[in-house]
Amino acid sequence: MPIKVAEPWRSFFREIDSSLAIEVVLHCLGGFVMTMLYGSNRLTADVDVLPITSNGESEHLVHLAGQGSKLHKKHKIYLQVVGVVTVPDDYEARLKEIFEGSFTHLRLFALDPYDLALSKLERNAPRDREDFKHLARTIPLDLEILQERYREELRPYLGNPAREDLTLKLWIETVQEQANK
Repeated sequence: MPIKVAEPWRSFFREIDSSLAIEVVLHCLGGFVMTMLYGSNRLTADVDVLPITSNGESEHLVHLAGQGSKLHKKHKIYLQVVGVVTVPDDYEARLKEIFEGSFTHLRLFALDPYDLALSKLERNAPRDREDFKHLARTIPLDLEILQERYREELRPYLGNPAREDLTLKLWIETVQEQANK
């Protein structure tokens, strides 16, 4: 069953959709996915997307709906193509379409909870740690699957894998400690 598009997102995406002449697929992650799919109540004013469209489409979308655009000013939300994020190698096979059938040309897909959690590992900001804890509580995450996906699909592509090994270890320990309380 598709997720209903709430305002202001519905109007924002409809305006993007009406500007498109061809199908455009966006792979979404970040706070938008955390709130829409995984029930986080944290506020977000952007839709983070991976840079998968052609340069012309990306430029059009950023001009139309990026930070500072007319749509941003009108709806108080914006589209952001994330430049630096590492996601698991086979994430595309696990994408979930959101708002299916809601738009003519725009198709939005979200990272699954494991890939979403792992996409936050390198930055390791406080909100990333909170998002990880939220996913671990609400999904709940199978920590063995998380570790296997990390080892097989993410670690080989990281710039500093030893640091991310430690970060993941600490994140998992935090979740385990909370579970034992």
